Amino acid sequence: MALKPLADRIVIKVIEDTEQTSGGIFIPDSAKEKPQKGEVVAVGEGKTNEKGEKEPLEVKVGDIVLYAKYAGTDVKMDGVEYKILSIKDALAIVE
Repeated sequence: MALKPLADRIVIKVIEDTEQTSGGIFIPDSAKEKPQKGEVVAVGEGKTNEKGEKEPLEVKVGDIVLYAKYAGTDVKMDGVEYKILSIKDALAIVE
């Protein structure tokens, strides 16, 4: 089963950063901040403008993006955590 986002939405695979202190202690999940980085795995067709044309999205499959902390809807499929967001919640592409 695949996720196909609609309009100006994107699907990202959440990237969990392994958090470890300089002394080698791993930080437990309960003390971590929510991840805000993910890999784009699917993009919608874009939003329709006033002229009836589709406006392409600035991101493409494979891009790593930073997104707003509490944005989107969480979805778990086959043990993998995904997030469906509106393109306006994608803040930057990591290069």
